[in-house]
Amino acid sequence: MKLKLLTLLVAASAATNAFAEDAEKKTWEVTSELGAIVTSGNTETTTLKGGLKVLHHLENWNNEYKIDGIYKEDEVEDDNGDKDKQRTNEKYSASAQGNYKLNEKNSHLFIYGSHVSDYFGAYRTESVISAGYGLRLIDQPDMWLNAEFGPGYKFFEYSDDSTQVDDDGNLLAGESDSEVIALGKLDYNWQISDSARFTQLVSVEYGDSNTKTRSETALLAKINGSLQMKVAFNVTNNSDVADDEESTDTETSLTLVYSF
Repeated sequence: MKLKLLTLLVAASAATNAFAEDAEKKTWEVTSELGAIVTSGNTETTTLKGGLKVLHHLENWNNEYKIDGIYKEDEVEDDNGDKDKQRTNEKYSASAQGNYKLNEKNSHLFIYGSHVSDYFGAYRTESVISAGYGLRLIDQPDMWLNAEFGPGYKFFEYSDDSTQVDDDGNLLAGESDSEVIALGKLDYNWQISDSARFTQLVSVEYGDSNTKTRSETALLAKINGSLQMKVAFNVTNNSDVADDEESTDTETSLTLVYSF
């Protein structure tokens, strides 16, 4: 697979310029994100990160579509002392959410679906569908805080090399499972100044077999009218993992964000 999916993602980000020009500015908001780090010399690494976010505002609906991907290669030395670049991280995700506006101010009903393909995570794939209620807890000119919660259903697959076992001691590598979950999300946005914005997103998927918590803390600084620099710190925690696996993954990224 290598870079194929991420290449398509980057190409889609570039193509959104023509798309946005044809769309009504008040109806569509398109944001593409791209970052790359390549080092050489004593240590060789390659990291690519990309994303695409589309907001579609209608009379009764606000819809959101997101695609994200990250790919990383590091130089690894084998037992013979030979160095070779190996894939150390590869993850892709896609999600869609529709928010139906209610008569109450800043409240909505939502339906949400997502899929994650992670080659180095606790789970090889995860798919979620959920529905529920959302409302705005803070509504000020320079900041807002949204909350969403509702029931959902989750389907997940263990990685082929997982050492996790069930209650009877059976190895779960390559096995699939599903469960009913409760989903909650907090989305905070603070416009610090005309050129700086702080965001905090926290989501929790609570289930019997595992509780997954994700957090993104980000600071965006405007470079010009459409281009921003984004520094983000991401944390993903799974409550139930194998003894030889880490329960918490972190990621620090520096990307350029272009808004249409």
